[in-house]
Amino acid sequence: MNLVGKMLDNRYEILEKIGNGGMATVYKAKCHVLNRYVAVKILKDEFTTDSDFIKKFNSEAQSAASLTHPNIVSIYDVGNEDNLYYIVMELIQGKTLKEIIVEDGILSWKWSVNIAIQIASALEVAHKNNIIHRDIKPHNIIITEDGIAKVTDFGIAKAVSNSTITAFGTTIGSVHYFSPEHAKGGFTDAKSDLYSLGIVLYEMLTARVPFDADTPVSVALKQVQEEPVEPIKYNSEIPNSVNMIILKAMQKNPNCRYQNATEMLQDLRRALKNPEENFVVINQASASSPTQKIPTIYDMDFDQNADRKAKKVEGKDEEKPKGKLTQFLAKHKVIKVLFILLICIGLFLGAMFGTLAIFARPSQIQIPNVVQDENGNPMTEEAAIALLDKLGLTNHTVEYENSDSVEKGYVISQKPDYQQSYMVNVTEEIKLVVSKGSLDEALAEKLKNTKIKLPKKMVGKKKEDLIKELEGLTEDLEDEDLELQYEIKEEFNEEVESGIVTEVDHEAGEEISLDTTLNITVSKGSQYKDVTVPSVVNKSEAEAKSSLEALGLKVDVAYEENTNKSDGVVISQNVNANKTVKEGTNIGIVVNKLPAKSTVTVRVNLKSLMKYTEPEPEPVVNTTENETNVVQNTVLPEIKSAKVMIKVGEDTIYAETQKLTTTDISASYVASGVKDVKVYVDDVVKYNTSVDFSKGDQTVTVE
Repeated sequence: MNLVGKMLDNRYEILEKIGNGGMATVYKAKCHVLNRYVAVKILKDEFTTDSDFIKKFNSEAQSAASLTHPNIVSIYDVGNEDNLYYIVMELIQGKTLKEIIVEDGILSWKWSVNIAIQIASALEVAHKNNIIHRDIKPHNIIITEDGIAKVTDFGIAKAVSNSTITAFGTTIGSVHYFSPEHAKGGFTDAKSDLYSLGIVLYEMLTARVPFDADTPVSVALKQVQEEPVEPIKYNSEIPNSVNMIILKAMQKNPNCRYQNATEMLQDLRRALKNPEENFVVINQASASSPTQKIPTIYDMDFDQNADRKAKKVEGKDEEKPKGKLTQFLAKHKVIKVLFILLICIGLFLGAMFGTLAIFARPSQIQIPNVVQDENGNPMTEEAAIALLDKLGLTNHTVEYENSDSVEKGYVISQKPDYQQSYMVNVTEEIKLVVSKGSLDEALAEKLKNTKIKLPKKMVGKKKEDLIKELEGLTEDLEDEDLELQYEIKEEFNEEVESGIVTEVDHEAGEEISLDTTLNITVSKGSQYKDVTVPSVVNKSEAEAKSSLEALGLKVDVAYEENTNKSDGVVISQNVNANKTVKEGTNIGIVVNKLPAKSTVTVRVNLKSLMKYTEPEPEPVVNTTENETNVVQNTVLPEIKSAKVMIKVGEDTIYAETQKLTTTDISASYVASGVKDVKVYVDDVVKYNTSVDFSKGDQTVTVE
């Protein structure tokens, strides 16, 4: 069934198939409510027909959803629709631990212990919440790109184990990691998870499972009946403490294992600090073992020829014939008491010396200095080994490496280091590092004259794949010192995902000599994390910038005038809200900026503007026939008037008829921007100027 494109619960849009397991198919989906990507695990059809299983499945999944821990894959939701039963989980970018083991083989012991610590930490939290996983295996452990272990499928195995045979048939592939009690169908608890974790650690360090066979049933029988081969026999690099941690976790008897995840965590962390320390104690079988009858001294029959098959007399048992020693002791009571006392003393002494033998510590001696002799001179390998053997420290190993400062054949270092008053057991392993000398001129000449051809493709490959391919170029050379030298530089890259080769300083397919150091640049991925862009429309410029910059985004501000919006608010943004972008992305916002308004007062001196001069008053003259009489009275001439109009832009702010002798006409106007101010007298423009209203309140005088 192709579910890509389907919408579950009107919320989860199925985008692509990303995995397939025995129980379910896993899809990448988008949650349209919270706008995030999730993983949706949809149960296969054969599980959905069992109502008991579905009920158990829902209950266990909901319990697991309550777990919150950095090493546990979070469960967000559980539901069903159209007979599709699904779990919505955190989407993890990475690989399963099984894929890593298949690709890389044996993993380093420190990395493996670190992963085991993370898994044990997840189990510790789950067990404290009364949730048992029951299916711990590399397939259910996802390693993120940052190296974080995430345990998934908590509680689901319980639903399966209590379901039908069909369901069991689907999960029996996990039998390689089942505890013996799980394989027998018995009671499983937290210690069962720790057994499985021991097998996971075993597989990381050996690239194999401890028990394997052609059929699941055969594997289950081995889990119950056989003891595992110690992992250190497959991988000598495993420290003794880690080897013992695995063996303790994989004890057949649950009472002999770690009793809880906290105990195992303590030993794993201690192993990282003191890998060679002998601190792991495997528990002995507890008193809960089946009760057995122990014969007393009176029940012992010392006569091996006594007839143990004598017939019974009807109505009661016929007494058995007594042996000669028994008859002798019966006749001599004192000797019998002494005999019993001697046996008891013997048993006591045997138990005491046996206990001392078991718990007695090996003899200890001062760790010698095998790097330098008494005079401070370097010590040869032969002299160092001779001294160790003389002191009884016969458990020693030697490693060889080049050194420019220590002459060939001399000891570079020892482990444990020499310290005064530092005591070691005579059985403790002493590791020596001996110099192979420096890379002399002859080897340098060999490297120069040995040519290899680089791979046809290098850029775009995974770092691990390219390194493996480069190291394989010299595998067939007879001299093991002839190796290709390379240096890896990691850089942030916004376009290429982490772990991919982005640059090599030599061309693909080019022939180079082994004295050339190949410089390889590898992407570290983006230095910026994903963020969701918020909506800042209708917020003030300061609020918008603060909101975006708090998420690590850069803000570009532009201004526009929109008279329908308030001044200073964001009217648009160039990246839609709820879109996922990288930190450092430029987000453009447009802020409404209305021009500044101010009041301009226009004052007109009409008399001055019209250059009007008042006429002189005329005298009044009286005339008769015979004479003219000048009267002192005068008559004032009529003062002329005119229509005065003041306009700002297209708006008339003043329109009145005034006498030409008027010296003060005043009108005010509030506006923004640059406006033309005109004064009309009898509809003729007498004054015209431009005024910038953004410069604040001002007065324009017209005269």
